[in-house]
Amino acid sequence: MTSLRLAHPVLLALLLGLILAGTLLKLRRQQTGATFSTASDLLRLAPGTRLKAHLPLILRTTALVLLALAAARPQLADVSRETLSPGVDIILCLDTSGSMQALDFTLDGKPAMRLTAVQKVVSDFIEKRIHDRVGLVVFGEQAFTQAPLTLDKGLLLNLVQSLTIGMAGDATALGDAIAVSAKRLKDLEAPSKILIVLTDGRSNAGALGPAQAAAAAAALGIRIYTIGVGGQGEAPFLVRTPFGNRIVYQEVDLDEETLREVAATGGGAFFLASDTKRLSEIYDLIDAAEKREVKVKEFFHFEELYHLCLIPALLLLALELLLCLSVLRVVP
Repeated sequence: MTSLRLAHPVLLALLLGLILAGTLLKLRRQQTGATFSTASDLLRLAPGTRLKAHLPLILRTTALVLLALAAARPQLADVSRETLSPGVDIILCLDTSGSMQALDFTLDGKPAMRLTAVQKVVSDFIEKRIHDRVGLVVFGEQAFTQAPLTLDKGLLLNLVQSLTIGMAGDATALGDAIAVSAKRLKDLEAPSKILIVLTDGRSNAGALGPAQAAAAAAALGIRIYTIGVGGQGEAPFLVRTPFGNRIVYQEVDLDEETLREVAATGGGAFFLASDTKRLSEIYDLIDAAEKREVKVKEFFHFEELYHLCLIPALLLLALELLLCLSVLRVVP
């Protein structure tokens, strides 16, 4: 990261104050003079010569300001950072099945689909994990890796925002999702491997059962957190009909028992998110629980820029001297 700085900013303020005071005093003396002892004073009364009379002062003041900047030592600072200790490897496993379009969450005071609320909260979570590698697994009837573990938060945020309902099918293959996530984490040497599974349904597809997949992941040293979205009972869904869009209430089936079992097997915890606020709080709790101290070493390289002010200042002083000895020469 490159930035512009002053090595001695206090010195700049002091010198600029002195230059300003001296310039104002000089102007006051010129304006309040009562006698004309030299031809130069009479020259100021001639039409069109006012600017010429003040030109030496302008050049000198500008030169002094540049000299003050040079004395403050402007520098171009190049800062590089090296992470000395690894962060945490986290896989976010998100359900995009059809039930995630239920409109029982809110954003900015308006009804929102479950998936939309999840996208907002997950994006906030990703932005907080600065030094951690984060990956994204999406599941429905199938499970696949949307993003491998990466430090590229911009890529992850774009992929999260591009999630759509049904992109992996409308069923819920929870066991396969856990297995795919564990496969992404198993060969890594990270000090902490975390899997966060979010779903709003019951596992009803896939080749592996959730409990079997969770046991395999735990054997690989992966800690599992599970988040159940919504709850039991009816939830509102937006349905398109020949007569327009209608809100229809349908039964939802969140399998809390299985999610608790998966979390217990994985040494993590189960959370139930019934609204956007609670969902955000859950990710904050996980974020706090999985914080790891990261040591960062900084390297500074400074490029001196004082010559960019010093050279023009000397040229302006030379120009003032040349003008005073030629065009603006004063005859006593």
